[in-house]
Amino acid sequence: MLQTVLENIGKNLFNPLLLFFFTGFLIPLLKVEFEFPKALYQSLTIVLLLGIGWHGGEELSKLPFDSALIFIAAFMALGFVMNSLVGTFVYYWIRLFSNVKKIDAAAIAGHYGSTSAGTFVTALGFLNFLKVATAPYMPVLLAVMEIPGCIVALFLASRLRHFGLDSQGRMPGEPDYVPPSTVSSEEEIPAMDISLMPSDQGFNKRQKKRFIDGHLLHEVFLNPGTFLLFAGVIIGLLSGLQGVKVTEPVDHLFNFEFQPILCLFLMEMGTTACRRIKDLKAAGPGFVAFGIITPNLLAAVSLFVLYGFVKLTGMEIELGTYLLFMVLCASASYIAVPALQRMAIPEASPTLPLAAALGLTFTYNVTVGIPLYFELVKLVVGTS
Repeated sequence: MLQTVLENIGKNLFNPLLLFFFTGFLIPLLKVEFEFPKALYQSLTIVLLLGIGWHGGEELSKLPFDSALIFIAAFMALGFVMNSLVGTFVYYWIRLFSNVKKIDAAAIAGHYGSTSAGTFVTALGFLNFLKVATAPYMPVLLAVMEIPGCIVALFLASRLRHFGLDSQGRMPGEPDYVPPSTVSSEEEIPAMDISLMPSDQGFNKRQKKRFIDGHLLHEVFLNPGTFLLFAGVIIGLLSGLQGVKVTEPVDHLFNFEFQPILCLFLMEMGTTACRRIKDLKAAGPGFVAFGIITPNLLAAVSLFVLYGFVKLTGMEIELGTYLLFMVLCASASYIAVPALQRMAIPEASPTLPLAAALGLTFTYNVTVGIPLYFELVKLVVGTS
């Protein structure tokens, strides 16, 4: 059985999607003078997010309005609760592996309590390649499960500030700690890149007193990724209700061209992931171990949680749905939460969370993790 699993993983490593990822990964290593056009990368991201939403909305339009909707609502609640627990768990888990500051642990917890759209679309491409079905509501779950990490990070940062976090992100007992009372009001918040900050320069000082306000609510619920996903779902749903004649012209872009667009996206992500790995030099081996062990642990736990949930409710779901749920729990955000962190948690390191989320966990998931998780699904659930 183990030999079969290893053979299947080996075959999946030569999936065209991963070959494009490896190609991008080699660009910085070989010092090739190539820069992926930023405008093209942004365009690919927009098309992929809208495409995921479009396909999900189109399939949702075919669902009957019956008791299945109650199951879907409960599934959404399960995903939200699961990622809330993931974020809380990671805050304590990371500190077992490394001596990162508590504020950095809070930021990392937020990244892992959210989701990775890139890992999700890679898993979709993997399942499409194998012709494995998935539930149509999974794009909606992707958007729902992106929110808990933002809330966890904000809550943890608020608590740390309450217990004496200084302007450089150090807590009492951490090296070089400076009590906030000894720092002038002008020095309370470290300087940040103005281009990355909100236009309201007083925002960070207000944030010291408030857990959340309108700026943060907007960033949590209306960040570009979430907006594009929900927009795609709604457009796909309304179009699907009007029939095939309405959806067929758009299907060519969002469905038939999905794989080649994803290949180009993964090529750029490979380049970015390789460059992020350089940030791990000062993090230590424990931090590297965390970035690789954590997704496996979260994937395994989420599989058994979902398996128990399905048995409890008496519903049946597709093998691909199991895999996508595992990926949503085992991945880490590198878009929504970093943007939120720049706004609301400027004391945390901007590089360590991304090095873990993108350089380690994303790279591991799209190369070894996804095929390994799918083999685990087949072992636990069966292949029928």
